[in-house]
Amino acid sequence: MSRTRRYLAALAAAGAALAWPAGPVAAAQAATLQPDTMQARVAACTACHGEQGKAGPDGYYPRLAGKPADYLYHQLLNFRDGVRQYRPMAHLLVGLPDAYLREIAAYFADQHVPYPPPAAPAASAGMLEQGRVLATQGDPARGLPACVACHGAALSGLAPAIPGLLGLPRDYIGAQIGGWKNGLRRAAEPDCMGDIAAKLTPQDIGALSAWLSSRPVVEPYVPDPAGSTNLPAECGSQAQR
Repeated sequence: MSRTRRYLAALAAAGAALAWPAGPVAAAQAATLQPDTMQARVAACTACHGEQGKAGPDGYYPRLAGKPADYLYHQLLNFRDGVRQYRPMAHLLVGLPDAYLREIAAYFADQHVPYPPPAAPAASAGMLEQGRVLATQGDPARGLPACVACHGAALSGLAPAIPGLLGLPRDYIGAQIGGWKNGLRRAAEPDCMGDIAAKLTPQDIGALSAWLSSRPVVEPYVPDPAGSTNLPAECGSQAQR
């Protein structure tokens, strides 16, 4: 069996295993995918991240569809190489070659699935206003740039490797910022997001996650073109290819 086919078999098996909580029908569907197709390659991904990567139903597995291809590729590399810590992802990706991961990233970047309306925010008006100010204006006194300075005026991301921030669950946003703040999530040096997260208080993180998750997505929701803005800090993820 070729290396590619071994990878496909492993991914299909993993997809079936991860789909088990959804019932035997989902597991059977994953097990009967045609080999050597993108559907087979991403079976383990969509078992948790939803069909076409539209996001999992539990608010923990984020949307993959439409994210910048380089961003998705970097995250796959980071999970595979231990830069990001999440054992199920590391297990699925161990040994997979870079070119294979780039194809998977490109597949999900090309998926365009409508966003659902945001959940009603369970937050006070004051908390939402704090989140709005941090996201759109930052806090110069603390050296905190606005989210829009890097993630685009519509918070839809910046090509080639900065993702959009809307359409994500509140708990997921808070967990990821907290992961950067606590050193559990990292990016290529200089890790600009790590530097920013280190300056955020728990109250800041709660306010940002509440406000960002409350905002509706306005289509077309696509990353701003590369070079369309000057970043307020040097970010290794933008240079990494």
